[in-house]
Formats: sequence, C-alpha cells, structure tokens
Amino acid sequence: MARPQIIRKICNPPKMKGFRPYGICAQNIIVNKLRLEEFESIRLINYELLDQSEAAGRMNISRPTFTRIYNNALKQIAKSFVEGKAIEIEGGNYCLDKEWYRCKNCFRLIEGMKNHGRSRHCTSCGENELVKINL
Repeated sequence: MARPQIIRKICNPPKMKGFRPYGICAQNIIVNKLRLEEFESIRLINYELLDQSEAAGRMNISRPTFTRIYNNALKQIAKSFVEGKAIEIEGGNYCLDKEWYRCKNCFRLIEGMKNHGRSRHCTSCGENELVKINL
C-alpha cells in the first residue's frame, strides 16, 4: 500500500487561472492542467531563485518529492508550448499558509484581512466584494 501524500504548502497563490497560446483559435485550444504545487515549484526555483532543498523546505516536502513535482511542471509547460495548448492552474494536494482574498472587480490578490485594514473593500479599485479563495 502506498504512503499517503503529504499536503504541500503553498505560500502565494497564482495571480491568474492560467495561460492561453497566442495565434490559435480559441475554439481549438486544448488545455493542460498544472497543479498548484507544480506552479509553486516553478515559482520557488525560477522566480525566487531558491535551490531545491530550500524550496522543498518551504513546501514541507522532501527534496526528492520536490524534484518530481518540479520536473512534472517543466514537462507540462514544455508540452503546452510545443503543442500550442493552454495551461490551467488548479487542483492538487496543497494548503495555503495564509488566508487569501481576491477582488471580484480587478482580481487583485489580498493577503489576509488584517493586512488589508478594517474595510472589506479593495484599495485598488474600491470594489466592495472580496472573495476568500480556496483554490
């Protein structure tokens, strides 16, 4: 029997839900799924420039598990680029380390209400409705 998967910690949710290729008719686009832990691995290695041991520590997983997640993410992204497929970022075995909210109007991400002040409106656009995100 396989061991149960450890829940991967995600520090920052993505600002977008995915990407679409430019120059292909929207009706003909096929979608590749990129799990949130795969997105987080790309963000930690290629954006924050951490080494794999540090990145694995941030996600509360072992380095070999991190390497498998990261390599799968690279494979999905390369396949999407080469084959002209869209990328949707969703799902996976993860938890967010903080509460995150998204503005319904401008889609801005807001990290916790206590960091946003007492008001429940977006400081960027003034929208009154902020939605808690549970990706």
